[in-house]
Amino acid sequence: MTLLAASVTDTARFRAYGPRQINEIAARYGLPEDVRETVRLFSLVLPFRVNEYVLSQLVDWRRAPEDPIFQLVFPQRGMLTADDELLLARLSGEGGSRAELDAAVRRIRARLNPHPAGQMQLNVPRHDGVELPGLQHKYRETVLYFPGQGQTCHSYCTYCFRWAQFVGEADLRFAAPGPEGLVSYLGEHPEVSDVLVTGGDPMVMSTARLRSHLEPLLGVPTVRTIRIGTKSVAYWPQRFVTDKDADDALRLFEEVVASGRNLAVMAHFSHPRELGTDLARQALRRIRSTGALVYCQAPIIAHVNDDAETWAELWRTELAAGAVPYYMFVERDTGPHDYFKVPLARSVEVFRAAYRELPGLARTVRGPVMSATPGKVAVDGVEQTPEGRFFRLRMLQARNPALVGRPFRAHYSADASWLDELKLDTSTPADLAEAVRGTPKGSGSDSSAP
Repeated sequence: MTLLAASVTDTARFRAYGPRQINEIAARYGLPEDVRETVRLFSLVLPFRVNEYVLSQLVDWRRAPEDPIFQLVFPQRGMLTADDELLLARLSGEGGSRAELDAAVRRIRARLNPHPAGQMQLNVPRHDGVELPGLQHKYRETVLYFPGQGQTCHSYCTYCFRWAQFVGEADLRFAAPGPEGLVSYLGEHPEVSDVLVTGGDPMVMSTARLRSHLEPLLGVPTVRTIRIGTKSVAYWPQRFVTDKDADDALRLFEEVVASGRNLAVMAHFSHPRELGTDLARQALRRIRSTGALVYCQAPIIAHVNDDAETWAELWRTELAAGAVPYYMFVERDTGPHDYFKVPLARSVEVFRAAYRELPGLARTVRGPVMSATPGKVAVDGVEQTPEGRFFRLRMLQARNPALVGRPFRAHYSADASWLDELKLDTSTPADLAEAVRGTPKGSGSDSSAP
């Protein structure tokens, strides 16, 4: 890699804006009073954070509030129920008490399914009967690692399925104080070849801090791939271009690659506009020059990207930037799910229409995919049979490795948006049906699991 000085003049320092700055943002961009009030109220429950780059480079203020990037980062009316909105308005006004408001916020959050797919109950590994903080082990080959200093983001997506990481409630948060527990666990589990460093966003950390979490993994011979889950290229590409330790971060990436590991940057792009700036494209070029691989993934979400043209453009743009289109996910059943959900039938239509427009090298993408309790379930299409209409489903990944790759089907529904809303066909094998309908066997969440 050649670490050239940045050719762009944008050397802005990162500045985050949150609920306390909503009046400043509203005055700057002319947001109506009702929109400002919605952000103020809803951010009592849902996390809200944005930064200067997103505000000035990504949001099309001429189209706000309908603009997809505005929808992506600003809480919107409809993300909470009308009753909850009225309750928050009353309790946060002059007549409410702080204790009442805090209690109401906790009740609302609890109803929003803060940890979907059994993350707390099924994914947390144990060592000698003690839970290991900041780790998840759902699939045999892969462990998720949540470094405590990386549990925030440059900006928050309103659809984020990890929203509970950012609301300040310790019992809802995954966070590891350091890599010691992870390294010890990996030493006892040689079947684990992949570690996904996630959050939050690990790239909010300084390079020195990130190094303290990655370097110990290089001493574990059974770890062959290190993944970094990040939205930073979309929300703060300066992290790889003009930040004071941008070059240091790229040198760290080079060291991981030189150790013989795959380094995979799992980049989250929800809309093609996030790849439309010179900074974003330069960030990707610099990341790729280290030998790291870049894979791209995002869910299909209403109000932001629920049309084939947007997805086709997104995947073509990723390919042109040298990145690999990887997953179209189905929005998880958490947070403001009712606002963002797209029926599976519609998701299939969007995926297939966009896929047809792609060149062959972009057809690496898979979708729509539900990351559900038993594993990753792909919706491969819809079939018409003499017995009726069915979704064709397949286990791409599973807690129980014996289920991986297995096809099954469920009765077609025009409205269903998640796996538990589907009725399985009676021909579904018993082990698949048990995994889909109940607590799956073969979970990697215990130290004795395969």
